[in-house]
Amino acid sequence: MRSSKKTVAFSKAAVNVFFHILTKCNLSCRHCYINPDEHGQRTLPIETIQKWLKLFGDPDQEVNVIFLGGEPTLHPHLAQAIHSAKEIGYHSITVDTNGYLFHDILDKVTVDEVDYFSFSIDGATEKTNDQLRGEGSYQACTQGLLRAVEKGFATSVIYTVSSANLHELDQMPALLAKWGVKRFFIQVLGIRGKWDAHQESLNQVSQKEWLEVVPQVAEKAGEMGITVTYPKVFLASDEPFECAGLVAENYFIFPNGRVYHCPLCEDYPIHAHALVDDTLKATPKINENDLFHLSIPEGCVMNRLIQPQNISYDADGIPTHKIACCLLKEEVRPEKDA
Repeated sequence: MRSSKKTVAFSKAAVNVFFHILTKCNLSCRHCYINPDEHGQRTLPIETIQKWLKLFGDPDQEVNVIFLGGEPTLHPHLAQAIHSAKEIGYHSITVDTNGYLFHDILDKVTVDEVDYFSFSIDGATEKTNDQLRGEGSYQACTQGLLRAVEKGFATSVIYTVSSANLHELDQMPALLAKWGVKRFFIQVLGIRGKWDAHQESLNQVSQKEWLEVVPQVAEKAGEMGITVTYPKVFLASDEPFECAGLVAENYFIFPNGRVYHCPLCEDYPIHAHALVDDTLKATPKINENDLFHLSIPEGCVMNRLIQPQNISYDADGIPTHKIACCLLKEEVRPEKDA
């Protein structure tokens, strides 16, 4: 099967709500971005979840919600939250999960309610995955994924690329096809959250490594009938930089009420909005919105401030490339879906 590739521009028509309904998790992944000091340790009551869903839901607009954690299936009322999102009229509903699928979630929701269960797997082999995510997690996640496929749910897999697992990425397309996975999300390791404690053995891959491996794996998966999305990451010096924070609506909501527009900002109290008394309110300056307007030769100002390790310079101190907004994606689709 042939496939086609395109850069996916930021959608000005759609709204994406990344809703962390709790920060608790049964795993302790080495690269987890959750920071309880900044995101809170609260498990949101279902009544609060429903109120916040109504704030962002709009039947006249395409609004997508992604339920996250921690591990969202640990929330005893996730199914009720999904029912509410469907009733409110969210365009799509996704659950990001580590695969343990607590509270029999697959038996409490229907394929008409959940567009995707998205499973986090960070190695083609049990050894590599479990070194990053915890002993037994590979078996639990793959078994959970296969149960979801058997029940008719559409599934996707998220693979966070790092120096610890890049070598197994090219094995993933065959596994995904075997498992019946429809979409593959390749992510870049974020230099935030728990990464700081493991930075000696866990790093972002270089520009050369990324460009030599990731696009080819995406093309391979596309030829197997799988849609692949991955961050563009590197821009040529003549490619324009655009910030999603200025031209798109993305909300990253945490249990303590913080609402960010940029995921790179999440380790810092510079969120643009906060949910106070179940109302969305703007926060005082200076916040992330003020930083989005800054124009620098390196491209993304937040990348330059937070994770500049992936920027290189020539002998004159000029960046050899720009870093794209982390929400700018490349997409490879099977030709029949292109």
